[in-house]
Amino acid sequence: MAQISLTFPDGSARGFNAGVTGREIAEQISKSLGKKAVAVQLDGKTRDLAEPIKADARIRILTREDPEALELIRHDAAHVMAEAVQALYPGTQVTIGPVIENGFYYDFARDQPFTPDDLPKIESKMHEIIARNAPFACEVMDRKAAKKLFRDKGETFKLELIDAIPEGEEIKIYSQAEWLDLCRGPHMNSTGKVGKGFKLLKIAGAYWRGDSTKPMLQRIYGTAWASEEDLKAYLHQLEEAEKRDHRRLGREMDLFHFQEEAPGAVFWHPKGWALFTALIAYMRRRQQAWDYVEVNSPDMMERTLWEQSGHWEKFGDLMYVTETPDERIYCCKPMNCPGHVQIFKHGLKSYRDLPLRIAEFGKVHRYEPSGALHGLLRVRHFTQDDAHIFCTEDQITEECVKLNEQMLAIYRDFGFTDVRIKFSDRPEKRVGADAVWDKAEAALKRAVEAAGLDYAFNPGEGAFYGPKLEYVLRDTIGRDWQCGTIQVDLNLPARLGAFYIGPDGDKRVPVMIHRAMFGSLERFTGILIEHYAGHLPLWLAPTQAIVTTIVSDADAYAGEVLGALQAAGLRAEADLRNEKINYKVREHSLAKVPVLLVVGKRETEERTVSVRRLGGQEQRVMTLDAAVRMLADEAVPPDLRETVGTKVA
Repeated sequence: MAQISLTFPDGSARGFNAGVTGREIAEQISKSLGKKAVAVQLDGKTRDLAEPIKADARIRILTREDPEALELIRHDAAHVMAEAVQALYPGTQVTIGPVIENGFYYDFARDQPFTPDDLPKIESKMHEIIARNAPFACEVMDRKAAKKLFRDKGETFKLELIDAIPEGEEIKIYSQAEWLDLCRGPHMNSTGKVGKGFKLLKIAGAYWRGDSTKPMLQRIYGTAWASEEDLKAYLHQLEEAEKRDHRRLGREMDLFHFQEEAPGAVFWHPKGWALFTALIAYMRRRQQAWDYVEVNSPDMMERTLWEQSGHWEKFGDLMYVTETPDERIYCCKPMNCPGHVQIFKHGLKSYRDLPLRIAEFGKVHRYEPSGALHGLLRVRHFTQDDAHIFCTEDQITEECVKLNEQMLAIYRDFGFTDVRIKFSDRPEKRVGADAVWDKAEAALKRAVEAAGLDYAFNPGEGAFYGPKLEYVLRDTIGRDWQCGTIQVDLNLPARLGAFYIGPDGDKRVPVMIHRAMFGSLERFTGILIEHYAGHLPLWLAPTQAIVTTIVSDADAYAGEVLGALQAAGLRAEADLRNEKINYKVREHSLAKVPVLLVVGKRETEERTVSVRRLGGQEQRVMTLDAAVRMLADEAVPPDLRETVGTKVA
């Protein structure tokens, strides 16, 4: 019998007969591993334990405790849910049920709609199925037999899925006792491995295969975790996230709104715009200190430019297009980079002019399906803190190291200290030769390593013109948000005819480093609101202080206090309404105003103020001058403070 060589994580290699299974190997290693094993990884790809191994490979036995097993737990939970639904509601068709972030879903075709009351019944049935601990078994079928199987079961949607499987690709049927489904796999050993750490969350509608011309299905979402403790922690996170939902807080704080006449576009209210412009002012100061020049490029440019850049081929179906009476076709810009190349090209550039750092707070426009829109976090029209650094190849590493330092300094200023970095290489659909990509990827990797950073590899997720680093921020309740990016581009400048004169007098194509730190300012604003649950630091708060009166006799003094606060640069307002002070405090607390300065008859006579902080019950009586000095100092943005470690060299 043919022999194969399998290499284990410790580097050791052992010979086995071809066709050996992961289960057999686990049992040979130890009885305990044989019992704990749930899957096997071959060259990094997860496979069933029962699948024959026919070629040399790197092997790793997975147990339920391994992080990689979480996706299997969720996949198996989806199948268990589908079986439970069909057991409880005969005649229901199952369609697709993938694993998603933090959980899973399955789409069902059923005449009668599910209700929230159905979810506990389905969960109870799932627990029964898990307790039966039926083994998962895989059978490979030919196309004709598979179609007959599902046709006989009345599963018409499965017939379409089978037709979509390319010729030559295996058609796999996974069963758990009597129940079965079309599935690529892999699965764990048995339904019992799902455990008890799962919960069904909600019901939603979804078109078959995402096509609005096709039938509407019912989608049941669930979450599954390795333990009940992990489930409990996640459900707590969901509760916290609901409390922090920026859409609700945006209404309470009177920051912004959306409406049907402009889907995916933000209507900023005065307070929201104050927050938004505070972000821009902060970034503008940072960029000036880091030798950027700020520019502004047109919102609309002719389609031919986007064809030349490659954006039309990649993003054409997501771009807003208009045709003028003279039959010229224009596109609203989905990105700022082609405009910045045009600015670079205006006037001859020498190697002595490089690096040239061009920045813009550019409004871009990208079509997003209506179902994907989500407050500030997913919009169609948004502002980027976009910048492009034109440099030589020799300057790539130095510039990227600086960018990383700047990126991390900015996130610290906004309260994000847990930052993860992902390295994304060339996607399948891209522009440029492989040799150019080799050079760009190597340069970006050198920069990451020179900065001494750890990073995760995110294969195939680079921009269509170059590899990128993604900066992922973890917020106060443990959620991850991808914000900043650095991309090394050796393709776009050449496509758009950009060049500089080198020291030898020859024309050379510059390297273009794309950089965004906030990313979308709208999205970053939403993230900040949720990160702080609306309790923004004083320097960021749209309204930093409210002067409110206890009695009308204090109105004149309240005006004097307001004037002193505004003269010190604070965003302050006065509330002189004839309402009870407790009512005013509740109202301004709901609006998340950080500081209330309460004045009455005594404060007027003594020229003091009673300072009340958001979320606190205590009041601190201070002289007016002391209170103004304290708040003015506290409201200084972090980049303007003379604090060690704030600035990046």
